[in-house]
Amino acid sequence: MTKDIIKIFSTNMKRIRLKNGLTQEELSFKIGAHRNYISDTERGKRNITLRILEKIARGLGVTVAELFTDIKD
Repeated sequence: MTKDIIKIFSTNMKRIRLKNGLTQEELSFKIGAHRNYISDTERGKRNITLRILEKIARGLGVTVAELFTDIKD
């Protein structure tokens, strides 16, 4: 069974953010979003737009595709 796309995205977003040594607050500042928005997105509670998806990818220094790559646990 495949993982839900939101779960894949949110897991990758958090993993990459932590790998880059960024707090949620630091990422939110970089992309111009509220920290709660970052938190909700990482928990899969937000249905984000393509514009914010691009901002998140740029803020994390990755491609949009990397945020959707299913990493096997």
